Formats: sequence, C-alpha cells, structure tokens
Amino acid sequence: MARNISFRDFDWLLLFLVLLICAVGVVQIYSATLNTKFVDFHIRQIYWVVGGVALMFGVSRINYQALLERVPIMYALSVASLVAVLIPHIGKKALGARRWFAFGGGHFQPSEWVKLVLILAMAKYFADTRSEEGELRDIIKAGLLIFVPMLLVLAEPDMGTALTYTSIAIMGLFLGGLKFKHAAVVILIAALCAPIAYKYGLKEYQRNRLLTFVDPEADPDHKGYQVIQSKIAVGSGGITGKGVAKGTQTQGSFLPIAQTDFIAAAYAEEHGLVGALLLLLLYFMVLMRLVHNAQTAPDRGGTFIVMGVVAVLTFHVLINVGMVVGFMPVTGIPLPLMSYGGSSVLFTFLALGIVMNIRMRRFVN
Repeated sequence: MARNISFRDFDWLLLFLVLLICAVGVVQIYSATLNTKFVDFHIRQIYWVVGGVALMFGVSRINYQALLERVPIMYALSVASLVAVLIPHIGKKALGARRWFAFGGGHFQPSEWVKLVLILAMAKYFADTRSEEGELRDIIKAGLLIFVPMLLVLAEPDMGTALTYTSIAIMGLFLGGLKFKHAAVVILIAALCAPIAYKYGLKEYQRNRLLTFVDPEADPDHKGYQVIQSKIAVGSGGITGKGVAKGTQTQGSFLPIAQTDFIAAAYAEEHGLVGALLLLLLYFMVLMRLVHNAQTAPDRGGTFIVMGVVAVLTFHVLINVGMVVGFMPVTGIPLPLMSYGGSSVLFTFLALGIVMNIRMRRFVN
C-alpha cells in the first residue's frame, strides 16, 4: 500500500505552521524556566519535537484504514493502561494524582494517547454505521465508548483530560447527524446531573477551582492565586509586551507553572496583545488546514478522524486560553505544541501523522 502514496501530497504548509508554533513554544519555555530549577526544559522540549516529527513521518506511512480495523484491540489496550496507571507501584503519583508511568528519567501519560484511540473508535463506529441521521442508540453507544475511559481518568484524578474526551464524542455525534431533539435531551440530563456531580463526583480541590472561577478575589492568596497572577501577567503585557525573558510576573516566579498550564499568560506578558493575536492566528490557520484535509478525505472514516483531531485541538486551545484570562476554570489542560510535556507533544504529532496519511491517500483508489 505504501508504494501508492507519495510525500509529494504531504501537507508541508501544515507542518510548517505546526513547527512555527513549536519554535515559539521552545522560546517561551526557555524564558519561563530561566530562573528556575527547570532551566533545561526547553532543550528537552526540542528533543520531544524532533522525536514527534520523526514519529509523524513514520505514522504517515501506515494505512489509517488498517488502524481503524484494529480499533477493538487498541481500545482494550487503552482501557488496560488506564487501569494499570491507577495501581500503586505501577503508576507514578505526583501532586496528588496518579497519571503517569515512570521509565528511566522520564514519564508517560497514557490518557494522552487514549485521545487518539477514542478518535479512531468514534470514526470506526460512525463509518460503519453509515447513517445520515444519528439515532438515540448512536448517542448511547458513542457515550459508552467515551464513558469508560473518562471514568478511569477521573479516578486519577484528571478532570481536564476527561473533559477533552467529551469533545471527541460531541464532534462524532455532530458529524453523525445528531438530531436536535436528542441533543436537547442530552443537555437537559447533563444540566440535571450537574449539581449531583458537583457535590458527590468532584474532589474538594476541583470544587474550589469552580468557586475560584466565580470569585477569584474571595481567597487571593490561596485558591484564587493562580487566576489572579495569570490575569496580572496578561494585562501587564500591554500592546507589544515586555520582551523575551523580561516579564516581571514570569521571571519573578509569581506566575505558577509558567512552562505548562500558564504558558499562554507568560507569552502574553512578554509579547503583548499583538503577539497573542498572532499566536491565535497560527492556531486558527492550523485548524483551518485540518478542516480542509477533512473535506478532501477519501472516505467517511478519514473525515471523522481529522475532525476528531480538530475537536481535541480546538478544545485545548479554547480552554487553556480561556483559563489564563479568567473565562474558564483552571483545569490543567496544556496549550498544544506550546506547553512543556512529551506526552502532549507526541500525541499531537501522532495525530498529525494519521492526518497526513489520510491526505496522501485522497487520490488513491
């Protein structure tokens, strides 16, 4: 099969835009960690990006249709990995959560690669269904596909990643022809269950995050500290910013975890409104390029895969950017390709590798 595709059909413009965001991210990680014990994190990020690009090219040669046929096996392995990471002495616990497998000097977060498996699972289900209008059974089956991994991730606990899974389900149901009356029922049920989930399903620190979102000034030195410092950093950047490694909130370590969750705030402080808008424009161009590839996909399964990737990336960007300006609760969702972290970077490039394969097969019979 590989001989029928060519790198001439590779989306080089998409790759250029992605690498441009990665480069901006490396510079910002360097600035954010300059006066911390994580001073070498920007070098590590470069290694992750180089490894991700190599992985992307390798995955782009694998027939995505063959991946769809192996979805049941991959889904079972993904659930098994999420169960295993919860077991003491197997999963690594840090900051009150057990989310990682430790190996050598690094760690791997299985919930990241599960996103890709769920994208493939949703694409497989709706590609096989071939119905123009989604029925109630489609909502139930798609919900069950997402619910099991989501429940396991919530147990880590990691509410941010678990919520990311819902974006995959929503995109799948939307493209699958979800009826308005069914969507209204789902929204109504979710609204009725929200108070119960808030009281019994969330841990205390998660409830505190929601309360902080509503009124961060109620406890500015503790619960509201992160949001307040982030908004100060964004506002102090002004129109053009203070310059690389010159942000007072970032360099003074007032801004928490500036190389990961709040990297957008650190970037806005040092590059201002103009820089922030240019960065958002880059993300918009990446997403529009992905949508174009979805429109030219050779089959229904390919379209669903690419749009699943669009859903996840869009969710991450909207939630992360909204979080740093106080429009969203703090959830710990990274900014794609910008935030430090190997698991997130590798997931993104794995997903792009499958997108590239779909693009290169659009003219293959």
